[in-house]
Amino acid sequence: MVLRARDVMTRRVVTVWADAPLSRAQDRMAESRFSALPVVDRRFALVGVISLVDVLRNRKNPAATVGDAMTEQVVTMWPTTNISIVAHRMRAYGELRLVPVVDKGILVGVITRSDLLRRRHSGGAIRRAARRIGGAGLSGPLPEAMMPRGAGRIGGRPVSELRVLDVMTDGGLVAISPDTSLDEAAEVLLSYRFTAVPVVDADERLLGVVSEADLMSGSLDGGRRTRSRTVAGLMTRDVEVVRPADPLADADQLLSERGFRVVPVIDDDGVLVGVVSRSDLL
Repeated sequence: MVLRARDVMTRRVVTVWADAPLSRAQDRMAESRFSALPVVDRRFALVGVISLVDVLRNRKNPAATVGDAMTEQVVTMWPTTNISIVAHRMRAYGELRLVPVVDKGILVGVITRSDLLRRRHSGGAIRRAARRIGGAGLSGPLPEAMMPRGAGRIGGRPVSELRVLDVMTDGGLVAISPDTSLDEAAEVLLSYRFTAVPVVDADERLLGVVSEADLMSGSLDGGRRTRSRTVAGLMTRDVEVVRPADPLADADQLLSERGFRVVPVIDDDGVLVGVVSRSDLL
């Protein structure tokens, strides 16, 4: 059976209006833990997409509206579009994580990379594939890295006066080993609602990062692009990192200007000690 966009899309969509203040989009993304939202008019017609990086790039303008910051030229799909076409577009556009599905201009759903990965997996999370940095188990409270952030950690303080250690997440970090299977890595991302997860060795030294985009281009997509069966053969090894004492502006440049979603924080021995995400900078 040929899968269509309507078969995998999320129908209950969190949206925002174009004339809403930018802070409204920021609040809705924080509440839902989404990194992007469709922008609609009062008829629910799609007019753009607003992402967390759009918010960061316009945060210095207190009068900015969603319409001022949003991307108007959006890749969309019809409900009847073959799902393989959706996956191909997401691979072709590296930053593209959310594809609105429209019918006669009206938003009827969205498809994310998580939706595509989830179609290939069922059942509970394979949590044995992940571990918390620091040696703690994975039972009990949610890791700090997946808790809602609310208004972020800067709290109106100037980025120029802060260091990475002032805002980074350094508790409850989740990482996986390089011999983790691709199926297990996908389960970790889906379970914790991450877009990427660090890969570390037995001494917790950072080896790389594996993302949803990596998994979509690997054997989870039918094995046409790679024969790798583990994270080691698919992860990104040349990773941009920062250190705790570095100026926060260095991480801000990677996240806001270069479009990174997460930047690992390592110590002088290469050990993973934290992460900085876009939501930390709000």
